[in-house]
Amino acid sequence: MIELYEKSDRRLRNTLLDFKRYLHPRIDDTERLIGLTGARGMGKTTILLQKLKEKNISPSEGFYASMDDVYFSKTRLVHLADEFVKKGGKYLFLDEVHKYETWSIELKNIYDTYPELNVVFTGSSVLEMAKTQGDLSRRAMVYKLESMSYREFLEYEFKFKFPALSLNEIVTNHVEIVNEMLDTGFKPFKYLENFLKNGSYPFSAENKSGFYDKLRSTINVIIENDLMIVAGIDFSTGIKIKKLLMAISESVPFKPNLTELAAKIGTDRKHIYDYISYLERSRLINTLISDEKGLNTLVKPEMIYLENTSLAYALCGDKPEKGMLRETFFFNQLRANHHVSYTPAGDFLIDNKYIFEVGGKNKTFKQIKNLPSSYLAIDDIENGSGNKIPLWLFGFLK
Repeated sequence: MIELYEKSDRRLRNTLLDFKRYLHPRIDDTERLIGLTGARGMGKTTILLQKLKEKNISPSEGFYASMDDVYFSKTRLVHLADEFVKKGGKYLFLDEVHKYETWSIELKNIYDTYPELNVVFTGSSVLEMAKTQGDLSRRAMVYKLESMSYREFLEYEFKFKFPALSLNEIVTNHVEIVNEMLDTGFKPFKYLENFLKNGSYPFSAENKSGFYDKLRSTINVIIENDLMIVAGIDFSTGIKIKKLLMAISESVPFKPNLTELAAKIGTDRKHIYDYISYLERSRLINTLISDEKGLNTLVKPEMIYLENTSLAYALCGDKPEKGMLRETFFFNQLRANHHVSYTPAGDFLIDNKYIFEVGGKNKTFKQIKNLPSSYLAIDDIENGSGNKIPLWLFGFLK
């Protein structure tokens, strides 16, 4: 166990606390079993290390370990926990639990056996707690980490510190909010294109020139590694899922014809539903579904979008279609905190209450005229008026 203590200490010394993802303060540290899921590259490991570093405790009381460490090839997690508790251990921070075959049943046993031990773990976004062996869904408080917001990007890259806004604040008070922001000298369009291209993943700051190569490599690891480990897909299925992702990226927003799509990638309609579900759980796409159809896996999406605008640039080339970028940005920024669904009246229905039409500065209310709680989210304007809201402001929701 000493070697794990030493590795944990090295990681903690290199962990900074100056920037924290939007989810960090929302995590209830009083829970005994906390799970953090999300796509690769979103900062789950950093949150784990930051939470541990903030406790300012000795390694004998709390340490970090990655479950792909060779240590776990010879030592079971339950045995580690038992030895740790007997020596006074209180906090166990475990990274990438999906890489440890019996993680779910052993975490259940640890939770039930050692009430004095607090465990925080991260796992792939593909994980479904309710379907794991031992069913952790009734024991673990699970949080999902989404991609970066425009607000977070501004703080991470340029040290701007703006508070997160609620959707109600934006729809009722956007003019005053924007005026206050502009009065500070902030120029929203000076940084927005940079965010759309590179801002969805914290690791973009590490190597700007190689960002898209790393992002495409991350996509491959998600499909070839995470999906194969967690969902049990084989290599040939992984190839088909990649083909599906590329087919979607060629024409997003994508209104799927499932029969044609199945023929294009060499499968059948039933498997297309599964593959779409895998891509969404992997946080590579977002599907837009009518609430009238329910949440069944076999419900055909009305529209499919790439999950974020950085993926659009990585997969669609240097100049993705502007209308697609607008809608992808809006969907992505709303999705973390709100229910986004399809409506025939506009582009998006939010929380079954607000209807939004997204467009450029010449967009009119024609399509949503006379509809209650309907708004325009407009690109290329700094400030709005009435029910016409600047699109960039929705980047401050998280």
